[in-house]
Amino acid sequence: MFSVLSYGRLVARAGLGGLSQTDSRDYSLVTASCGFGKDFRKGILKKGMCYGDDACFVARHRTADVLGVADGVGGWRDYGVDPSQFSGTLMRTCERLVKEGRFVPSNPVGILTAGYCELLQNKVPLLGSSTACIVVLDRTSHRLHTANLGDSGFLVVRGGEVVHRSDEQQHYFNTPFQLSIAPPEAEGVVLSDSPEAADSTSFDVQLGDIILTATDGLFDNMPDYMILQELKKLKNSNYESIQQTARSIAEQAHELAYDPTYMSPFAQFACDNGLNVRGGKPDDITVLLSIVAEYTD
Repeated sequence: MFSVLSYGRLVARAGLGGLSQTDSRDYSLVTASCGFGKDFRKGILKKGMCYGDDACFVARHRTADVLGVADGVGGWRDYGVDPSQFSGTLMRTCERLVKEGRFVPSNPVGILTAGYCELLQNKVPLLGSSTACIVVLDRTSHRLHTANLGDSGFLVVRGGEVVHRSDEQQHYFNTPFQLSIAPPEAEGVVLSDSPEAADSTSFDVQLGDIILTATDGLFDNMPDYMILQELKKLKNSNYESIQQTARSIAEQAHELAYDPTYMSPFAQFACDNGLNVRGGKPDDITVLLSIVAEYTD
């Protein structure tokens, strides 16, 4: 159902509320993942880091920790294409680029661009589309650099409040920005955005900050206040606590997705666009939950 990913010896010496630090210590992320595939048995994790058509990665380099989530566009299934192939290959490629050191921590769009270009140049044709969100923690500068294309995204929580969040990118209702590779006959017809169109941010983080990175399967079914309620249960920064909380958030989103009477954020957004919709939104759900900690090798 879930997996925990952590690297090096990680010590969080600040409380979960975060402390203002001006120090020379390197920071790192302690990260756990959990998710559900919409069309699969509960908690099935496909090869790699894929929940249904969603994919994710957590990678470490000596200069930075890097996270990514991607949501494969399910409409490709109508054309005989497995949507998880595109999102999964994109995330695995970005992960490899990070591990090989072929990135600049302050330029997450560069990671996305390089990964997408590799897919375009792949000798084996790969068709599909995907949203993508990349989050980079620069160890030394203590800055978080992000790139978000589409409707996946992230929250940064400090002292029980959301202090940073990604902006959703939609062309129109339920049609997010996305990277695509289409067959020649469909080029110009299939929606395709440039990696450079991703919304980018950079800001300082503190020890104890909580970073939640997820696909729209979470955000379409759980408003911020519900997510914050779950994060209050996170009492310390050990792996087990983070893992348990990530699982709790993913499970709650999964349950709400199938509640026909619940007024989900997605249903509210639909109503705002003139559609009479109630209930959750059944979808793949991927949650990466991280805490900013002190890093010692």
